[in-house]
Amino acid sequence: MKKNHSTIDTFPKCFPCQQWLMCALLRYCDQLKLSQSTHVLQPFLPAVLDGLVQLAAQFSSEVLTLVMETLCIVSTVDPAFTTSAENKICPLTIAIFLKYSNDSVVGSLAQDIFKELAQIEACQGPMQMRLIPTLVSIMQAPPDKVPFGLCATAIDILTTVVRYTKPPLSEMLVCQAFPVVAQCTLRTDDNTTMQNGGECLRAYVSVALEQVGQWRDMEGHSGLWYVMQVVSQLLDPRTSEFTAAFVGRLVSTLIARASTELGEQLDQILRAILSKMQQAETLSVMQSLIMVFAHLVHSQLEPLLEFLCSLPGPTGKPALEFVMAEWMSRQHLFYGQYEGKVSTVALCKLLQHGLNTNDKRLQDIVVKGEELLGPDEGIRTRSKSSRNPEKWTNVPLLVKVFKLIVNELSSVVEANAIRAAAADWSPGDALQLCNRMWEEEEEEEDEDEGLAGQLLSDLIASNKYDENYYEEDDEEDPDALKDPIYQIDLQAYLTDFLTQFAHSPCYSMFSGHLNDAERRVLQSISI
Repeated sequence: MKKNHSTIDTFPKCFPCQQWLMCALLRYCDQLKLSQSTHVLQPFLPAVLDGLVQLAAQFSSEVLTLVMETLCIVSTVDPAFTTSAENKICPLTIAIFLKYSNDSVVGSLAQDIFKELAQIEACQGPMQMRLIPTLVSIMQAPPDKVPFGLCATAIDILTTVVRYTKPPLSEMLVCQAFPVVAQCTLRTDDNTTMQNGGECLRAYVSVALEQVGQWRDMEGHSGLWYVMQVVSQLLDPRTSEFTAAFVGRLVSTLIARASTELGEQLDQILRAILSKMQQAETLSVMQSLIMVFAHLVHSQLEPLLEFLCSLPGPTGKPALEFVMAEWMSRQHLFYGQYEGKVSTVALCKLLQHGLNTNDKRLQDIVVKGEELLGPDEGIRTRSKSSRNPEKWTNVPLLVKVFKLIVNELSSVVEANAIRAAAADWSPGDALQLCNRMWEEEEEEEDEDEGLAGQLLSDLIASNKYDENYYEEDDEEDPDALKDPIYQIDLQAYLTDFLTQFAHSPCYSMFSGHLNDAERRVLQSISI
């Protein structure tokens, strides 16, 4: 360690040496954190920080990424030192962020550093005094006066500060930053800025709902009123569908945290979601919108069914039929560990409710079952689909729900098995497997059992066959982590649910609709 920091001081212009030293320092810090021995670093932190500051002033953006990555991990070693050095770390990070505003990697690393500072209570005040005025000025600036993308990144950084600041939030965050980010989101026509603005307001609602509700502008509008205006804009049919890519998270957080305050506004939101669903075509957008209804199945199932039955869908039939048809046709394509758990457990609750109550609203709905394929159909490309229109069986909604639950069990079992096997692999094993997969692919080009009938683009878009499908994201969503659903062991949950369902009197009516692959899945859990 002594050699490292003396070399940083002695050879400030020898980039290969500095690069090697920073990489070594990164690994060393990581190892010490894992072994809970970070006290070893404390005597060297001032010299290391001074060396990093010198490097930041001398090299290009490529070098800066390594400097900032090192600075970020150094900031996590000792909160007391980081607090004492905040007056160096924060101004340096702001300066780099502004100078290299068009570099997304630098922006992301700056966000990581601000996240670490925000989690140290003694750093919060000084950091906010330096950072928030900068972010506010960026968000208030005319679009043609700031580099493209800078406003969206500034909103992202504000989101990080709000998320990782222990409530109550400061007056600067609530009375200055909140109204500015809301107004910025409402006046922009940039999709990314709108999306990031919605996510920032979700952070405010999640962390400080009471403070947001109590804040008023000069005209008496509350913070919650501003949030509702942003939701309405994101769901406006006249805007691009991509503005709604994350709106489901914002709406679900609003419902979970402020359902009593919303009142009749909740109906307005759900009507807007139904309208947006009729316009949307992209999977990510449709998933975002459908997830709102999946969350409501967990918390307000009966009111949800009543509401959807009271509205006409696009065909004139109740909107419930429209929502269920759209959900059932896309469930197998949904991605994301948390979203997968929410939607799959919601399907179980729907099936259980339909059977326990003999709910005719659900039992009378008929949806697409399985596609009817010719013997030589293979994977469907779009050209094949245009020449040969799809033909589907029709099945009762609850039967489709049952089949989807079985499919979800198959997916999670496969993903868990791959993850368990990967934990035991050596690099040599992975290479052998890769070679074997290439050989099998060459020998079995024409085999596509289990995937036949799906559009090739859908298979590419879907993560269901990706070994990382149920892996945790690099950066978990704080709201998801707080939800008990996130902690569910989905394989165990579905196994238990299907085992109990198999003993119910009505099971025989459902089992007759199973195909061979679904029967094998159930046989694997002794059904």
